[in-house]
Amino acid sequence: MALSLLLVEDNERTRTQILNILQKSEFHITVAIDGLDALNQARMRCFDVVLLDHKMPLMDGLTLLKNLRDEPLYAKTPLLFMTTDEPKQISKKAERLGANVVLGKPLDADLLLTKLRHFARDRVVA
Repeated sequence: MALSLLLVEDNERTRTQILNILQKSEFHITVAIDGLDALNQARMRCFDVVLLDHKMPLMDGLTLLKNLRDEPLYAKTPLLFMTTDEPKQISKKAERLGANVVLGKPLDADLLLTKLRHFARDRVVA
């Protein structure tokens, strides 16, 4: 059974680029168009991994991180945080709020797929 990934990205062009990268992964992808949409979907079903954007309308990525970590089902779920800011500037705050990984945008496709394979292996073993 394929693992599930929730992609949270408000920009349609960026979302399409990320979906193209994710086609090379073993994940079944669900898309959320903003943080509030993502939180609602995450409460309806449990995803194995969440890949979320930093700057979004309605609920930004940092608030989404905190809200997901407050949900018991997401206490240990890998949360990968994407930002257009310098990753080193935002990583401490994002990690404190629950991010496992902070990735700079534009995304490095190989790095993203490597991180996802790592988390997929951990989810299958667990």
